[in-house]
Amino acid sequence: MDDVVYTRVGEGAPLVLIHGVGHRRQAWDPVVPLLAPHRDVIAVDLPGFGESPHREGAYGIEPALETFARLFGRLGIEKPHVAGNSLGGLLSLALGEAGLVRSVTALSPAGLWTPWQQQYALTVLRTLRTLARHTPERRVRQLATTAAGRKALTGMIYSNPAVLTPQVVVDDVRALGRAEGFLPTLAQAKGGFHFAGPVRDDVPVTIAWAERDRVLARPKAEALRLVAPQARLITLRGCGHVPMSDAPDVVARVLLDGSTNAG
Repeated sequence: MDDVVYTRVGEGAPLVLIHGVGHRRQAWDPVVPLLAPHRDVIAVDLPGFGESPHREGAYGIEPALETFARLFGRLGIEKPHVAGNSLGGLLSLALGEAGLVRSVTALSPAGLWTPWQQQYALTVLRTLRTLARHTPERRVRQLATTAAGRKALTGMIYSNPAVLTPQVVVDDVRALGRAEGFLPTLAQAKGGFHFAGPVRDDVPVTIAWAERDRVLARPKAEALRLVAPQARLITLRGCGHVPMSDAPDVVARVLLDGSTNAG
C-alpha cells in the first residue's frame, strides 16, 4: 500500500502539494524552486495519476484521507502544511477538516460547486480526457511547438499556455490520456465530491481562486466562509485553473504565507 510516488526537496516545515484530476506532481514544478529554500516540499502523485499505480478503492475523499495518513507516517511527518489545486484543493480542505494538517491552501478547489457547476466541470474534464486519448502523439508534438498549438491543447486550464515548454505540454497530455485513476475519480465525483466543512477552526485556511478559471466558477465569499470561516480569500489575477505556471511567484508567495506561523 506504500506505493504513492512523490518528489521531496528543500528544508524547513513540511509542505505537501496535491495536484488536480488528470494532472501529476510536475504541475508544481514552476513553484517548487521558489518554495524549497523555505519548506520541505513534498509533491505527490495521487493513486492512478502520474507515476503512482492504480489501486482499487483508492478514490474518493475517505480513501484519500487514509492514503495521506499512511504517507505522512511513511515520511515521518506529523501534521504537515498542505496545498492543493482543484481536486487537490478539495482533498486539502478535507485534510484540514480531519485535523491531519497544520494549514490548508486551496487553489480553485473542487467540491464547492452547485450541481450545475459540477456537471459543467466534469463535462470539461471528460472532453479534455477524450482529446488527450484520441489525438495522435505525433499531432500533439506538432501542436506543442507553437504558442497557438499549446493554447489549443491546454488553454482551458492555463491562462498563458505560451509559457509552457513543448515537452511539458506533451507530457501533460500524455499523463491525462493514460491516467488510470481518471474514470474512478470522476465516478466518485458524481455523487460524493461536495465539501460542506467546516475546516477545524484551529487550522489556518487560504482559498485562492484563479481570476480566469474556465473550469470552476468561484463561489461567493459567504459560501466560502461557510466551509472555512477563518479563511483568507485571495484572487489570483490573470491566472487560469492551474495557476502554478501562469504566475509562479504569486502562487509561491500565497503558499508560503498560508503556511507561516500555523499550528
